[in-house]
Amino acid sequence: MTTETKIVVTVAPVAVNRETAAQMVGMSVDSFELYVQPHVRLVRQGRLRLVPVAELQRWVEANAKLTIARDG
Repeated sequence: MTTETKIVVTVAPVAVNRETAAQMVGMSVDSFELYVQPHVRLVRQGRLRLVPVAELQRWVEANAKLTIARDG
């Protein structure tokens, strides 16, 4: 009787399709294509369009704003 050891490796994606990218930033694909896509780089391969996760993170950081003014 042999015992098999299974190794499971989870790898975070470095790029995602537009539908997943829209979900990651919490908006519809239409809103993503209108408000985000013009400001991020895409990986284009034939008809395939992938959005690098790092681009999504950069866009969110650049567009995050405080909603309440701080007393200073």
